[in-house]
Amino acid sequence: MQCPRCGNEDPKYFYQDGEQIYCRKCIQFGRVNITDVIQPKPCKCRKHRVKAHLNFELTDAQKRASVRLKENALGGIDSLVYACCGAGKTEICFETITAFLNAGKKVGFAIPRRQVVLEICERLRKAYPRLKVIAVCQGHTEVDDGDLIVCTMHQLYRYHHTFDLLILDEVDAFPYKDNEMLEAIAMNACKGVKVLLSATPSRQLLREAESGKLSMIELFTRPHGHPLIVPQCFILPHYFQLIHLLWFMKKYGGQWLVFVPAIAMSDAYGKWLSVFMPCASFTSKTICKEEVLRRFKEHQLTVLFTSTILERGVTFKGVHVAVLQSAHPVFDEASLIQIVGRVGRDPKEPKGFALLYADRKNHAMKRCIYALQKMNESLFDLHECTG
Repeated sequence: MQCPRCGNEDPKYFYQDGEQIYCRKCIQFGRVNITDVIQPKPCKCRKHRVKAHLNFELTDAQKRASVRLKENALGGIDSLVYACCGAGKTEICFETITAFLNAGKKVGFAIPRRQVVLEICERLRKAYPRLKVIAVCQGHTEVDDGDLIVCTMHQLYRYHHTFDLLILDEVDAFPYKDNEMLEAIAMNACKGVKVLLSATPSRQLLREAESGKLSMIELFTRPHGHPLIVPQCFILPHYFQLIHLLWFMKKYGGQWLVFVPAIAMSDAYGKWLSVFMPCASFTSKTICKEEVLRRFKEHQLTVLFTSTILERGVTFKGVHVAVLQSAHPVFDEASLIQIVGRVGRDPKEPKGFALLYADRKNHAMKRCIYALQKMNESLFDLHECTG
């Protein structure tokens, strides 16, 4: 037995209802019997004559990555784009997206988290103002077909065997990471070429690249050319960490994203400290998420306490970050690299503070620092070769 949608073959996830057997592993997307043949979604495709509009020029490194990605895709080769946070992964996909749209092909852009879907969708609308670019995620499912579809990984169940080009962003992120069901649904949504984007690819993806199953494109330089921020570590007891951070904030100023391991902690800190400074909490349970982010982006808030929901995919100009209890299991190597990657993205403010607070320096913290240092070494080697 095999589910025609998620590929499940585990007997414990099948249930017999009369003469029919259906899969319970992906039942959240609707019932599918093992004898069903899922039809491709009837989507409109037409040849366009468009060009991506950018208010900046790609760097030489981005152009090289963009050209190679396009060549791979047009040649039917799947690619893994391994690029540091802020390197412009989305932008180097534009040339490939344009080529497929102009050839009358269907293009999808999938991301694990809803908030990032909305942000990427807005960026693509600005790049392709003449196209109907739609977001398909929680709260945005009334329209599910357009010239360019941006969706969460969960929403890919709607697009069985639909996309000629499917870009999967943040493949290392929850809930897609290590989720066999979502991975199978994503693979079944693509009938053509896949592009995987990640700043922290899994060992499995790196092995697939080494074996030749994926063509790996590396980009460890940000457009402004400055080194990546390497975090400072402060080893302190839990009850001293916030005190030291508040002292640090007062001394150096600036706007701060403060990551904590639990939603309740984020809400409590945001509530208590709002008496003394303009701050708030942002978690998966926050009501009016867009309003809180707008206030932070407009500098109405000095500090935003948050869970890992903001560790990736969002950009705040000139922000500093801190992680309290960074040795907590919720913060793995990939998570810490993404959090530190929020700092120094703005060309006008390429520097900033990234602080890791913990009662001990664990393996994830050490690996995060090592990975960022190695990426910076690649940048220095490039400067030596081109200088």
